[in-house]
Amino acid sequence: MTYHHVVFTLPSVLDGWVEVHPKEIYDRLFETVWATLSAFGSDPKRLDGQLGLTAVLHTWGQTLTRHVHLHCLVPGGAVSACGEWHPAKSTYLFPVRALSRHVRGGFVSRLRQAVEAGRLARLTDPKEIDRVLNALMGREWVVYSKPCLVHTETVVDYLGRYSHRTALSDRRLLSFDGETVELSYKDYRDGDRRKVMTLSGAELLRRFLLHVLPKGFMRVRHFGFLANRCRARRLPEIRAAIAAPTATASPATEGHEEPTQRFDGYPCPSCRTGRLRVRAALAPKRRDGG
Repeated sequence: MTYHHVVFTLPSVLDGWVEVHPKEIYDRLFETVWATLSAFGSDPKRLDGQLGLTAVLHTWGQTLTRHVHLHCLVPGGAVSACGEWHPAKSTYLFPVRALSRHVRGGFVSRLRQAVEAGRLARLTDPKEIDRVLNALMGREWVVYSKPCLVHTETVVDYLGRYSHRTALSDRRLLSFDGETVELSYKDYRDGDRRKVMTLSGAELLRRFLLHVLPKGFMRVRHFGFLANRCRARRLPEIRAAIAAPTATASPATEGHEEPTQRFDGYPCPSCRTGRLRVRAALAPKRRDGG
């Protein structure tokens, strides 16, 4: 089975709201991403079934600034209501532009509902609220999708490194002179080159504390047939469905091969009733050089 690594990134225009209402924003992100992928997976024109999803929340970039995004590991297929497995037809899962617009609309709609319900109580300026929501709708959201054709365990390991570790490892701290800290980071915009930046001790702590999650918040969540409440039951059923033959011979036809239909030529392109048949293949005549 092919797995797909899909990443949904929250636009930076929402960083101020994340600062004051992190749990509400993060919860809406998980909710909207699953609603989007679930809608695409259940579409009869796509996979026509229930997807499975493991999602991991990341809030930081290499320089420890706020960079909220959701990493998703999605099996390449869906299970139907009657237990049949519908695999993705190729290594292509869903169009990223359509995913981007669907998750954008769903997320902004959920934010408006949260504002109206008073769940974002620290946001009190209606004009500023409208400005931010309009800005969210006025830009393309970044969605990344790539199939894991080989070594799926490397993607699981990559996500695992962020699920139980903090935003900063000791090996990236190069030096401290009592006031400033030298920090190693990878610059993805410059060919993934390793660089060094200098921050004051206070600034380093400020950036680090941006990524402390609300108390009791679940960074890793499972949905669909990978959800905790049904995973133990559904996974054996899915494995059996994947291993089952696609077609079973009936007892009446078992041991007998279907006769192969004889090729009777191509239909005439003019009258569409006659048949064109190949009688001979003529090789091109070789011209003598002059």
